[in-house]
Amino acid sequence: MKTVVLKFGGTSVGSIDRIKKVCKIIAAYKKKKNRVLVISSAMSGVTNELVKKSKQISNNFSRSEYDALVSTGEQVSCALIAGRLTHDGFKSRSWVSWQLPIITDGPYSGARINKIVTKELNNYVKQGGIPIVTGFQGINNENRITTIGRSGSDATAIMLAKFIKADECIIYTDVDGVYTTDPRQHKKAKKIKKIFYDEMLEMASLGSKVMQPTSVQDAKLNNIDIKVKSSFANKPGTLITGSKKAFSDQIITGISSTKNDAKITIVGVKDRPGVAASVFRPLSRNLINVDMVVQNISQNGKDTDLTFTIKSDDLKKTEKLIKQNKSISYKKLSFDKNLSKVSIIGVGMITTPGITYRMFQALASKKINILVISTSEIKISVLVSSKNVKKAIAALHKEFKLD
Repeated sequence: MKTVVLKFGGTSVGSIDRIKKVCKIIAAYKKKKNRVLVISSAMSGVTNELVKKSKQISNNFSRSEYDALVSTGEQVSCALIAGRLTHDGFKSRSWVSWQLPIITDGPYSGARINKIVTKELNNYVKQGGIPIVTGFQGINNENRITTIGRSGSDATAIMLAKFIKADECIIYTDVDGVYTTDPRQHKKAKKIKKIFYDEMLEMASLGSKVMQPTSVQDAKLNNIDIKVKSSFANKPGTLITGSKKAFSDQIITGISSTKNDAKITIVGVKDRPGVAASVFRPLSRNLINVDMVVQNISQNGKDTDLTFTIKSDDLKKTEKLIKQNKSISYKKLSFDKNLSKVSIIGVGMITTPGITYRMFQALASKKINILVISTSEIKISVLVSSKNVKKAIAALHKEFKLD
């Protein structure tokens, strides 16, 4: 008998009708003599409503109570799934994270799962039961409920697969797999049959919404293969794996893009050790995520221009923090918003020369100006005007034979 962990996202359990259909998927695995464990997200929209309520109560809502509040959505969906399976004649019950428990480390709203105690789950599965476990949450060493970031139910499923020693971990969502790029941005996007952890991690970090980056990282660290499938259509999905077997010789696997980026340039900063740290320290303390960074030293060797990107929503706060920063001096501060990052990702570029040229030439042929460039071993990212994103994706998709 195989042990299978099934995870269902918010859209998959977004209504009573959807929950009934999800229970049919669960039943099909059970009827094939599998040991089945289920992780569920909250019904779609529920968590957003809870967040909205917290803001109506206070602009400085307690972080611990915030986690206690937003974690309740999963309890509802899990109880409904277990109730429907019981109605259909199966043995099933729901578990809230503290009942196992799921033990976490780290801050509220950004905790990481450290351990899942599986004794009760194992006993229940041996008795033929189907446990339905709340995703997205755990408890800390103070016995307080914590949450593990939006889309954190993926991480719960992967870590449960680790501690339960599951044979399969299947993530059910509203798409039928991982695509070469967002099909809404480019109609010639195609489904990827297999993708390496590192490629998926880059795609998730660079704008792909299919998987939470932390979850992919957990899967890689624990060598757990993930299948991404649709709960809306019975189609083959995408396997996320570290195995090199049966991979094609595709150089570029996918293209990701982001929205609402902004570029900041600090001109004429005095070049001295620690100047970059002085610029970014207050941003870090205010939880402003800095992405692409470029530093250019002037010809006199005394000044430097520092360019970096953030989300447009953080632009005003960042401007204020830089202007208030007494530890740096500069000649000019400039801002540019309505920008997007477009990235090509693929492990094949490590051993293939000419990828950078081909990318830049493809963009140049469409008269798309590049503002900032960032690279790693398996990705190249460029910052462009948001109005050129679709055109850039189409050009790169064609250049690297992904259409």
